[in-house]
Amino acid sequence: MSFRPTRRPDFKRRCLIISFVLCGGIMATASARQPNFLVFLVDDYDKYETSPYGGKVLTPNLDRLAREGMLFHNAHVTSTVCTPSRYTFLTGRYAGSSYCKQYRSLFPPGQQASPGFNMVLEDDNMNIGGLLARNGYATGFVGKYHVGPGDNDFHRAHGLHVVEKNVPYSAAINRQKRDNETHYRRLIQDRGFTWAKHIYWENIKAPFQMHNPEWTIEAAVEFLETNRDRPFYLHYSTTLLHGPNGSWRRSLEHPEITGAGKITRKLASMPPRETVMTRIRAAGLTDSEAGYLWMDDSLGVLLEKLDQLKIADNTVVLFVADHGSHNKGSLLKNRGTEIPCLLRWPRGIKAGVSCQELIQNTDFVPTWLELAGVKPPADYRLDGVSISPLFSKPGQPVRPYVYAEMGAARSIKTKTHNYIALRYTREQLEGVRAGNRRHLKALTGLSGGVSRSVSSTPNPYVPDQLYDLRKDPTEQANLANDAPQAPSLRILQRYLKKELQVFENRPYGEFVSGGNAVAAGKHADVYQRLLETARAGKKKPKRPKGTK
Repeated sequence: MSFRPTRRPDFKRRCLIISFVLCGGIMATASARQPNFLVFLVDDYDKYETSPYGGKVLTPNLDRLAREGMLFHNAHVTSTVCTPSRYTFLTGRYAGSSYCKQYRSLFPPGQQASPGFNMVLEDDNMNIGGLLARNGYATGFVGKYHVGPGDNDFHRAHGLHVVEKNVPYSAAINRQKRDNETHYRRLIQDRGFTWAKHIYWENIKAPFQMHNPEWTIEAAVEFLETNRDRPFYLHYSTTLLHGPNGSWRRSLEHPEITGAGKITRKLASMPPRETVMTRIRAAGLTDSEAGYLWMDDSLGVLLEKLDQLKIADNTVVLFVADHGSHNKGSLLKNRGTEIPCLLRWPRGIKAGVSCQELIQNTDFVPTWLELAGVKPPADYRLDGVSISPLFSKPGQPVRPYVYAEMGAARSIKTKTHNYIALRYTREQLEGVRAGNRRHLKALTGLSGGVSRSVSSTPNPYVPDQLYDLRKDPTEQANLANDAPQAPSLRILQRYLKKELQVFENRPYGEFVSGGNAVAAGKHADVYQRLLETARAGKKKPKRPKGTK
């Protein structure tokens, strides 16, 4: 069954106008003081592992957020690995809109680009931390960053130590780790934030490959206490729940390991670690669920601190994931772009509200700016819309679809369908046909566009995929070549072309021609070669976290 578009092409612009009007009403009933913002960003967390969505885990503080705020059932990220997703959370821009030197060097204007682990926050500080700071906010960053350069040349150029992965532990290495973390704070402040502390520049790695939420929560609590009497924005980014489930349980036994190396002082900002397994087992759960409760404990500390400081009423709290885990690197909806998303703001949102409307992570920065009464500069690039209309009318759409991008893939999702396009550049097609190892590895890896969906769908390496989410929520049956679905396919392809035309000088396949972009055509041999390569390199399929 096909569907028809319900909004005119200027829908996004009209949503912005409407949201400003509605937000005026919201703010008129709230305090004259600008609201505070606390963004709690969790790593690699599938929606279905979250207790408010039915997950069989112990997370009482998430349950509290659901009772006291708004639960979004159709929230998405626009990229499904850490760096591009985190870039979008901090800027309100698509990763493919990045204009940083690194990204433009890899993909000069006029060429098709492959968003992945290849952009950083721009030097002009056009991000939420920098913009709110210029408008009187204290802006803090705690935890995992992963939107800054990580190569050895960058470290040397900035006087940082190069600490190789898996290097044996030593006192000298520990000092280097501590020195680097102190320097990382200054680098984040160089990107516009007024305050940064207890930073993980990238993912944790040996010999310091242990999670430590007590360490990051200590810094977050310090920021809240220091800035209790002024408007603030705190970006709290936990390293949990990255990695296999067993890593969470092992980390509980290493309280001395932090992002600044081994420490000797005690951290007491959360419930004692030994109680995590006691509570897990009392709930009839296993070691595999330990990380969920441990993460939830850190959320609970922040919620309690807001209560103690008597600032919870006017603090917007967002709990959200950077992407799913099981289909990480893929643009599938199921355990891919769809994420858990809870929002609480007692002065502006009724308690216990559910929302089925589509939103994406480009939409948070425009919302924060609107609520703060901050108008972005004319040259600030925003790709999202404010979701503030949903606070008073949770059943009124703010967008007809969500867009996503990953490597060579692009997608459009509505409430009923998911369309994925996979278009390779001229160089990529030639490289695969020549058996170039670099191209084969890149296009079957996390930044290739379909990645882990090779384990969950019959054939992700096809140029066009169309899934009916109502009848096929796990996206197993590709309907792109089914005649009855042709009207739906055409509509979604028009949506995709419209969205791609927003990008500045960025061709993509036949949707926006030019440069090295290649239209869909006689390239079945390339897709088959990539499928065979991916299957050959794939070990036993990974199970979703939390399953037995």
